[in-house]
Amino acid sequence: MNVMPIHKYKAYAPMTLPNRNWPSKIITSAPAWCSVDLRDGNQALVTPMNVDEKLFLFNHLVEIGFKEIEVGFPSASRTEFDFIRLLIEKDLIPEDVTIQVLTQAREQLLTRTFESLRGVKRAIVHLYNSTSTLQRKVVFRMDRAEVLGLAVSAAKQLREEAAKMGESVIFYEYTPESFTGTELDFALEICEAVAGVLKPSPGKKLILNLPATVEMSTPNVYADQIEWFCGHIKNRGSIVVSVHAHNDRGTAVAATELALLAGAERVEGTLFGNGERTGNVDLVTLAMNLFSQGIDPMLDFHDIGRTIEVHEQCTKMPVPARHPYAGELVYTAFSGSHQDAIHKGIKVYREEKPRHWEVPYLPVDPQDVGKTFEAVIRINSQSGKGGVAYVMEHEFGFVLPKEMHPEFGKIVQAMSEETGKEILPEMILGSFEREYLLMDAPIKLISCGIHEQPAQGSNGSFRGTEVTAHLLMNGAERKIFGAGNGPVDAFCRAMNAELSEIFTLASYHEHALEQGSASKAVAYIQIENEEQRRFFGAGIDTNISIASLRAVISALNRSSNVGDRLSAGGTAVCRKND
Repeated sequence: MNVMPIHKYKAYAPMTLPNRNWPSKIITSAPAWCSVDLRDGNQALVTPMNVDEKLFLFNHLVEIGFKEIEVGFPSASRTEFDFIRLLIEKDLIPEDVTIQVLTQAREQLLTRTFESLRGVKRAIVHLYNSTSTLQRKVVFRMDRAEVLGLAVSAAKQLREEAAKMGESVIFYEYTPESFTGTELDFALEICEAVAGVLKPSPGKKLILNLPATVEMSTPNVYADQIEWFCGHIKNRGSIVVSVHAHNDRGTAVAATELALLAGAERVEGTLFGNGERTGNVDLVTLAMNLFSQGIDPMLDFHDIGRTIEVHEQCTKMPVPARHPYAGELVYTAFSGSHQDAIHKGIKVYREEKPRHWEVPYLPVDPQDVGKTFEAVIRINSQSGKGGVAYVMEHEFGFVLPKEMHPEFGKIVQAMSEETGKEILPEMILGSFEREYLLMDAPIKLISCGIHEQPAQGSNGSFRGTEVTAHLLMNGAERKIFGAGNGPVDAFCRAMNAELSEIFTLASYHEHALEQGSASKAVAYIQIENEEQRRFFGAGIDTNISIASLRAVISALNRSSNVGDRLSAGGTAVCRKND
């Protein structure tokens, strides 16, 4: 039996809306966006922003593309008031941006609000008062008629103050705060009463903002409420229905998207969801959700790292590593199966260049938000061979043969399990170098000569390629000679003569590591020993033939039985026709 006090809580009552239309609709364009970072977001900070920080963030919001920005609550503090005066007096508001200021429905606060706006070219005055059943009962001790009277009285003062503003263009916004906790008929009644005073028109619309001030229900109920309101409000053509969702239930993004389906046209929120309690709706996620569906979000997050930097500097609040689209780890895979799918998906996308982005586990191309592919795959004990191969290719240019993936993947996984930590790319490269490139015992190549001979010698014997190699074997210098149909074949014949035929060549791969005439090449050689066990080796050199011989020696050194089979001394000679 659950020991939590379930009996203290009750379910939110759903709406009866049998003919709802929003479930069959789709979003086809971006809403009007209004950032409330400088006001709603700011009031939730442990240390509210000062004027310089607010200006820094304001300028970044403009850069992103916001056309409406709620810049403060000027009657709440001197800092808020001074910031608004700075924007106006220094002419810092772009022509296509409208600032918004918030005020409660109280006479002295309205007066102070308009004082802050003297000389503004264009502004939205956002008037609100709480209408919820609970707050009427326990906070204000007012009935519906008294709350309605307060809103109407404030609306009249709002219109009177606006008339004194000379050439300033003042738009109106009204919010029945805690809309989702208010009886729908009363929310409609009070909004229509305010609209009756402010007299909106199609040319100068009234913004009616319907917030989920505290998220109380599932997103579909919020959508029902918005659709009902949109269908019942009078003079709909003169009204902009705005939503302002909070994230108490963790579903503010979903609630907002469904509200847009239900008829809302405008969204208030903050970058990364900063705000009281669990925060406001996250405008970054909303905008990127549109982007991922091929819809222009009308906000620019092509350099999302810069937005994170500004946000964290101004708010002192970190963006979580798992934050949608923006977090440090959201384009990163640790799981082996995920890594393999991403690796293959990116390879196909780059080779086939389809019109639309389709890569497993990546809903958007990380490069579209300024991320690189360097951190898409990261390695820990849960990672697989594909992820290790991806890091080697995309970080360092080593295109490991597919047959080599399991072998090297196990080596890296063992290192991760031993340390219990993430394995960084440099550690993976170091492991590859130690295991393959620097494996020079018991055999080490000191020097070699490669001579291409005519296919047919003067005496009728086959000559082909001749290789002479100077080696260090178990600390003793040896010189070997071999001939074959290529450098690798000739060298393998010579080594087998020296080691008493203990291996065969199983596979061979090569590629350039860098571009240019002096570029290095890497060769990957797989051998099979007499016990039918296979080992890879790798070698690097500016000469691909030398790189191949180094790879053979690397594979032999990694084979378990090479040291036991080294002959006592002398020069080994092997020719193709022996």
